Amino acid sequence: MALATPVAAQDPVKAVPVQFAKGASAKAYKDSIRGYATVNYTIAARAGQTMTVALTTSNGSSYFNVTAPGADAALFIGSTTGNRFSGKIPSTGVYTVQVYLMRNAARRGETANYSLNIAVK
Repeated sequence: MALATPVAAQDPVKAVPVQFAKGASAKAYKDSIRGYATVNYTIAARAGQTMTVALTTSNGSSYFNVTAPGADAALFIGSTTGNRFSGKIPSTGVYTVQVYLMRNAARRGETANYSLNIAVK
């Protein structure tokens, strides 16, 4: 007799490659997330550059993390530090800015409308 095993649904992840306009070093995004959905913004940066990220959100349980290329842990964790990051890039590569809802809000299926500003200089 075969046992039925439920298939775990994948949390929706939207990937957005960040491309600055010619001569620009910053870009603004407006979007929304709901439940366990996340948006991953990927940005190419060189060691020594400064990355600045700011999140304005309609939901107090919405944050972002910044992860360096190949890293197992985030170098910035918004839920413990806030919704603004500015720091020197430690190594050249593609960084990820992940916008998400904390589990308490995700579990309730809440929505966060947000504006995200990303700059690399």
